[in-house]
Amino acid sequence: MKRLTIRARLTLIYGGLFLLAGVVLLAVTYVLVDQRMPQPFGVSLRDLPKTAPTTPSGQNVDNLRALLQEVQEEAKRNALESLLTQGGIALIVVSTVAIAFGWLLAGRALQPLLQITGTARRIAGADTAGRGLHERIALTGPADEVRELADTFDEMLERLDRSFDGQRRFVANASHELRTPLALNRALVELAVTRPDASAETRRLGESLLAVNERHERLIDGLLTLADSENELTDRTPVDLAEVCAHTTEQAGKQAPDVPVRRVLAPALTSGDPVLLERLTFNLVENALRHNLPTDGWVEVRTGLVDGRPTLTVSNTGPVIPGYDVETMFQPFRRLSRERVVGARGFGLGLSIVRAVARAHGGTAEAQPRPDGGLIVTVTLPPP
Repeated sequence: MKRLTIRARLTLIYGGLFLLAGVVLLAVTYVLVDQRMPQPFGVSLRDLPKTAPTTPSGQNVDNLRALLQEVQEEAKRNALESLLTQGGIALIVVSTVAIAFGWLLAGRALQPLLQITGTARRIAGADTAGRGLHERIALTGPADEVRELADTFDEMLERLDRSFDGQRRFVANASHELRTPLALNRALVELAVTRPDASAETRRLGESLLAVNERHERLIDGLLTLADSENELTDRTPVDLAEVCAHTTEQAGKQAPDVPVRRVLAPALTSGDPVLLERLTFNLVENALRHNLPTDGWVEVRTGLVDGRPTLTVSNTGPVIPGYDVETMFQPFRRLSRERVVGARGFGLGLSIVRAVARAHGGTAEAQPRPDGGLIVTVTLPPP
């Protein structure tokens, strides 16, 4: 019964109850007919003399009485057997028809639930998060429990739609506010490097600043697009995680030159947004360097294929992290309890961005604590 659908279970219940009622009705009818069946041929045994004379005619009366008794019992037995046989056949036929009608009626009764399920499935499978919330069930019919469920679901969709609309407006405003200072910085740097009296060193510095500014602009565009959509990326290019790690470890290593970074970089080709994957790698290495031991610490970065999937693993030494605290580190603005008072170790967005980027590429980001302290973060992405 656990593997059957609700429609099948309702049909079996309807059919079983109908069959049980039919069997009880047939049994009651059999008993009543058995008790009330009249004597055949309109002749009763009381009409015959009970004491026959000892003459040949008396023997004929006894023989007639025995014959009528036998005929009566045979007729009664045949009638009851016919009742059971024909009644059983009729019960089977009618029960089959009743089960078929029960299947149809159960499907019709469950149709509103199928409509609710179909609407929820379309919304869940929308191309972009928050899109599709404009749909409503708009169930018609009597004001019963199913109608109340559908109306409640529509009310929830309306609230979610308003919430996502507000989020999209916030993302649009934040996009404008973030792009404006970057555009202003780019204009100021371009103006400084194009001045006739600008030295060669100033021009080289300006070119580096322009490259950094351009990377930030692309990163903001990618993150804002990611914030507006949790679906997989539409524009993908081949990216080798080994090349990305080789580049980002050099940049992040300059922030903590005293912590050695060991690199074991095997080819790990995937496809996605290079800027977001670079940010993912940079966040992992930066966090591994920042949350480390003051002395004798190290960071290890590995790339390669694990079960045919590109994998990036970043391990580091550091404080002992309880297992129940690991998952909370992937939530925005969440840090370990001991770091909330310090306040100098970032805003708690590093690992949340890592997981968001991994999920946007159709991958996963998981972490587990090292027994001696530190963390092992593994990012698995789909092959190209």
